[in-house]
Amino acid sequence: MLDLLLNRRSIRKFKDQKVEKDKLDMILKGALTSPSGKNIQPWDLVIVDDKEILEKLAASRGGPSKPLANAPLAIVVVANPELTNVWVEDTSIISTIIQLMAESLGLGSCWIQSRQRFTQADENMVVSDYVRDILGIPENYFVESMIAIGYPDEEKKPHEIDLDIDKIHYNKF
Repeated sequence: MLDLLLNRRSIRKFKDQKVEKDKLDMILKGALTSPSGKNIQPWDLVIVDDKEILEKLAASRGGPSKPLANAPLAIVVVANPELTNVWVEDTSIISTIIQLMAESLGLGSCWIQSRQRFTQADENMVVSDYVRDILGIPENYFVESMIAIGYPDEEKKPHEIDLDIDKIHYNKF
């Protein structure tokens, strides 16, 4: 597990190679095991592999969302906040599990934060509304993240274990 965590890096350039269905299925199976408060599972996942839709999603935030344009696949993580007040935490956990599953299968990924972000084209429009319109997401759902997934077309060094022991406290802060 530590090797997986050290090797997982944000990948923003992807090969022009489709992600196989069996790998996507494995990612989704892993994702659906994600813990959530009271096991409410307030999330839904929208799988996007249509190039035109990926390009529209890539335009949502400009630079930060650009990896979606060359990714063969994205998973958009949405949630219904009416179900639980910990939906942000729950969707963050499933987003992380998606990225770790992708890494375990030799794929790269990049989390594009959507919640409380504004579109590049209109500073008054939140990304969640923009994405909701493109994907037909119900009004009462919010978009937490968009995760670009594919075969990496860039190499990054693993994280080094450089423990910041000042961040660790025992028994008291």
